[in-house]
Amino acid sequence: MTQIVKIKDSVLRQAAEEGMDAFVQVFVDAISEAVGGEMTAETFAKLHPDQITLWGYSILRSEVMDGGFVQLIHNGYAPFFFNNPFAKAMRLWGLKDLCKLVYKAKDEYDLTGDSLTRECTEDEFMALFEAHPQFDDLDDKFVENEEEYTATIAQYVDEHIENFAEIIAD
Repeated sequence: MTQIVKIKDSVLRQAAEEGMDAFVQVFVDAISEAVGGEMTAETFAKLHPDQITLWGYSILRSEVMDGGFVQLIHNGYAPFFFNNPFAKAMRLWGLKDLCKLVYKAKDEYDLTGDSLTRECTEDEFMALFEAHPQFDDLDDKFVENEEEYTATIAQYVDEHIENFAEIIAD
């Protein structure tokens, strides 16, 4: 597979100096930009599975940190995270706790998914959080461990950099 994601060495070095969040984000941004910013079957066909997984983690992190699993599910991401091998990939990347957390969220989603994915007003959306408290502990666990998860992700990316991008000279 020809690497379509390219990152300038100077950009990567700068991000690494800023910390693990910036380091991971450089890859996520480059992956997204390389395929036009949309997660589709067509764009996935152009990416390495590790690139798709990293992009997915970025979305999971953003959604759960902002509005928990209820928001993630309501915004239509449940099929990506719960019907694909995302959780398994997290386990293979060394994130066994995150893998288990995603499987628990899937179990809860399987019991209540339809009510979380229907169109609703802002007030109805806010009421979903009260109607589905079973996600609260999962949200809390993610938030408590997010820094560790992201550090492990950054380490995985650094150790398998060729799966994520071609680093080019400036």
